[in-house]
Amino acid sequence: MGVSSVTPVWAQDASDAEAEMPPVEVIQEDEGGVELPPITVEAPSEARAPVRARPTPAPSAGPAQVEAVPVAAPVAPFTPSPAQNSAVQPPIDAVTPAEIERSPAQSFGDLFFDKPGATSSTFAPGASRPVLRGLDGHRVDIQENGLGIGDVSALGGDHAVPIDPLAANRVEIIRGPESLRYSSGSVGGVVNAVSGRIPVDIAPGTTRLEAQGAGTTVDDGFDGAVQFENRTGNVAVHVDAYGRNAEDYETPLGTQDNSFVETEGQSAGATLFFDRGFIGTSVSRFASDYGIPGGEEAELGIHIDMEQVRWTNRGAYRPLGGPVSEVRFWLGYSDYHHDEIGQEHDHAHEEEHEHEVGEHHDEHEEHAEEHDHGEEVVHGTFAQKTWEARTEFQQRTVATGLGPVNGLLGFSWSHNDLQTEGEAAEFLAPNTTRDVAAYLFEELELSDTLRLQGAARLEHRQVDGYAPEVPADLLPPPDEIPTIAAGRDFTPFSASIGLERDLPKAMVLRADAEYSERAPTAAELFSKGSHHASGTFDIGDPDLDVETAKSIEVGIERNAGRFRFDASAYHTDFDGFIFEQLTGITCNEKFESCGIKDGEFDQVIIGQQDATFTGAELQGAYDVTEIAGGIFGVTGRYDFVYAKFADGTYVPRIPPHRLGGGFYWQDDHWLARVTLLHAFAQDEVGANEFETPAYDLLNASLSWSGALGQSRFGESLTLGIAADNLLDDEIRNAASFKADEVLLPGRSFRLFAKAAF
Repeated sequence: MGVSSVTPVWAQDASDAEAEMPPVEVIQEDEGGVELPPITVEAPSEARAPVRARPTPAPSAGPAQVEAVPVAAPVAPFTPSPAQNSAVQPPIDAVTPAEIERSPAQSFGDLFFDKPGATSSTFAPGASRPVLRGLDGHRVDIQENGLGIGDVSALGGDHAVPIDPLAANRVEIIRGPESLRYSSGSVGGVVNAVSGRIPVDIAPGTTRLEAQGAGTTVDDGFDGAVQFENRTGNVAVHVDAYGRNAEDYETPLGTQDNSFVETEGQSAGATLFFDRGFIGTSVSRFASDYGIPGGEEAELGIHIDMEQVRWTNRGAYRPLGGPVSEVRFWLGYSDYHHDEIGQEHDHAHEEEHEHEVGEHHDEHEEHAEEHDHGEEVVHGTFAQKTWEARTEFQQRTVATGLGPVNGLLGFSWSHNDLQTEGEAAEFLAPNTTRDVAAYLFEELELSDTLRLQGAARLEHRQVDGYAPEVPADLLPPPDEIPTIAAGRDFTPFSASIGLERDLPKAMVLRADAEYSERAPTAAELFSKGSHHASGTFDIGDPDLDVETAKSIEVGIERNAGRFRFDASAYHTDFDGFIFEQLTGITCNEKFESCGIKDGEFDQVIIGQQDATFTGAELQGAYDVTEIAGGIFGVTGRYDFVYAKFADGTYVPRIPPHRLGGGFYWQDDHWLARVTLLHAFAQDEVGANEFETPAYDLLNASLSWSGALGQSRFGESLTLGIAADNLLDDEIRNAASFKADEVLLPGRSFRLFAKAAF
């Protein structure tokens, strides 16, 4: 399918759009030619594909770009089925391939920085996690193609998510009953990065090659990626590689020292198809070396050298008869390792914990000289091995007096072994976590316009480690925190129900209610010392209880016509909300130093307190008129989170109110867009937190995309330029631990290109 002419949104037939979507095809991105973003119809991912597809909710930032590869492959003889034959698409947002192309994000989390209801932790350009509705860490589960990523990013803000934006074809945020397939504690949502590393949506005889690259001015950065896919007969293969390099970035106040990033990765996968199923496997590698800006971390040139190797497997089988229509499985193993490296401390009593950097760090010596580092040592090491398996049994649709029912039954298991050395062992001793879970997802179609979903999940978690015994005043004596071997067991239960009703004028009303329990993690239970890269002295609580959340959400949306919108409001009551709070005490590396003035580390304690979160998200787009053969439109958005503890104090690191809008113009090949996002000052801050000032983020982009036929440049090509923070405003992120120390990048221009062959 080539690039089609632009049809006004209000003239399109929604039923025709639905007819284009294969009911069980996986991730047919780039389908449908040129489309205005608010009604982009994409075949949903394997995790949530509905029988009667509903368009993806409108992005807040204006129209979707013309995709670089508008050619849709024919459907393969065996196409993996959806996770459930769902007529309800749960509340979800997505980051599209075109958004990834123009994004200045150096790490996975920063893809969400300006999404409605989301932001990122922005701890470092190389280490940033998604923050959803004011929630981060263990309340935001990150998956890649339906399996956990096996990293340690939730243990500290300085730890990177081992998924590069260049390796993701699409990123989803999953909420509602659907999220219980993955986790019981992801109140903020489940983030799933979708890629073709196990190729399942490719037809026989198809060969695809894509290459892309970009350069940015704010950090003299460049990045690039290439991927190749081929299917011959019943065997499909996928290979990809990517890399990025960026120096310290510029801010309105000068260079942000120690903010460099170097990342590269590769993967190879293959799938064997047979009459009633398929089985696929892939091996991938992610490696990154990045600096930690701000405070003494920058002064000492602290940087993290990390590497992860993952082996993932996936398969499906469709029986000829019986109550089960399909059996699916996932199996994954990851081997993760990172060293936290920097100059030696001035504290002589810590020298026993430092060992010199080995030969495998020689390639980073250039950065050490560049940033005027002295002799470097490894301060701490994290090494983690993770196994995970998941099996699902899709039931055949059953007719009932109330309507057809379909759903699935699933089981999951994971084993996580974390080893630490040096200062990392002082922060958190080695520990093991085992999880096993069973979950059920069902859907009832009460009528053509009314649908009901329900889900439940029962887990059992066992955590074994070493529990700290900390004085009540958090100060010495003793000079060292004693620990004892300890184990905790938890059995959290969660349930969710969702209702969706079609309304006149193409509107859809939705409502969800959820009760969820989250078991504490090893870091929350057993942390006990300094964490050099994060600049904190963390103290866990081995007596933490299960965290309980009761949530309700209502929303209304319209994804057809000239005026499209998506609005939602939510409220969550937490019993025993687990959080990190600054105590106002500073320490050096040892507990005996806690209480000194201007210590190297800010002391952080893990505690529990009841809390409430209330928020809303609104985004909309209006196609104003046709101009010069294209469509001109305007967009608007607003979101906020209000989070308070039962004692009246504010929850730490909550994003501020944000209000924005913009305009766009798009024809067959060109897309122009401008957006302005105003973040209000955040003065509702937690104890010992800094207030953050208001800022204005002005972005713009211009791109050309089209099909070229069989030219020497490939079948399709996209060229574009994106400008970020055009006002060169001073931006501090209220959701970051380093809001007072780190400014986000200033004015930047990004040139990007993508070609398909």
